[in-house]
Amino acid sequence: MPIIAAVLVVVALIIIFTFIYFLKVWIRALMSGARVSIFNLVGMKLRGVPPTLIVDARIRAVKAGLPLTSDQLEAHYLAGGNVIPVVQSLIAADKANIELAFQRAAAIDLAGRDVYDAVRTSVNPKVIDCPDPAKGATMLDAVAKDGIRLLVKARVTVRANLDRLVGGATEDTIIARVGQGIVSAIGSSTTYKDVLENPDHISRKVLNSGLDAQTAFEIVSIDIADVSVAGVSGAREVANVGALLETERAEADKKLRQAEAEGRRAMAIASEQEQRARVQEMQAKVIEAQAQVPLAIAKAFEKGNLGVMDFYRMQNVLADTSMRESLGQGDSGNNPPKQS
Repeated sequence: MPIIAAVLVVVALIIIFTFIYFLKVWIRALMSGARVSIFNLVGMKLRGVPPTLIVDARIRAVKAGLPLTSDQLEAHYLAGGNVIPVVQSLIAADKANIELAFQRAAAIDLAGRDVYDAVRTSVNPKVIDCPDPAKGATMLDAVAKDGIRLLVKARVTVRANLDRLVGGATEDTIIARVGQGIVSAIGSSTTYKDVLENPDHISRKVLNSGLDAQTAFEIVSIDIADVSVAGVSGAREVANVGALLETERAEADKKLRQAEAEGRRAMAIASEQEQRARVQEMQAKVIEAQAQVPLAIAKAFEKGNLGVMDFYRMQNVLADTSMRESLGQGDSGNNPPKQS
């Protein structure tokens, strides 16, 4: 009997201390209309869930008219979620008449997104600079069809799309798509004057391209905040990119033609040298042939095919021919011979 009495006393003390430990939380939940039983509070403590956090979150939800149970909040906490931001996002969405279920809010939170910030962005759209100054770029660089280079800065107003927040692309994708769309729209413009006169045409064209597809945002508007011609404010910047490219192309063509002309000149010199070499070769052959004449005459003497008188007559013919050639060369001069 004494042992049983001692056990009962210990059990009673444990119950009393447990009740005292959870009394404050239990009373706060009871007085707020978000009743949670003592046994649930004890179970939360045993499962490693802070009862105060769950009770505070449920009190906020009940006061806002949201039918959230402690089991839902506890399950989200055990899954590694942030309970208070989820409840705050549900309250903000309910006040703004935005349909947002607890399961979706919990999924957004578990996906690593700030669900409360997403709801606020859905209610109050935010402005994104394009390009992002944090990335080091302050202006977009685009070239119109006439070759004029333009510097553009845009501001994109976006609203969070809660349905695509899980798995949707982030702000970086929006900035990249908008920048690409602006550069493409300016590139399709006939002249830079069209862009300077009607920058809203560029923004409307980009806005109608559906750039927010598969992203976590909905583009509300795209506004051209600044557009200027490059090279106006900075001496080192090139304004007319088209003219610069044409000049560089002409210079490259000039160097190419010069190289081709130099190649033809080198080929002509080589051909001339080759012809001279052939002339020398022919002259050498003539001299070689002339050297064979005395040998042929000597053989003719030996065989009796050529007599002495024939040889003298041949020498006379050669002498007469040489004299006539000398007279002909003298007559071809500037001073004609005198006539008697």
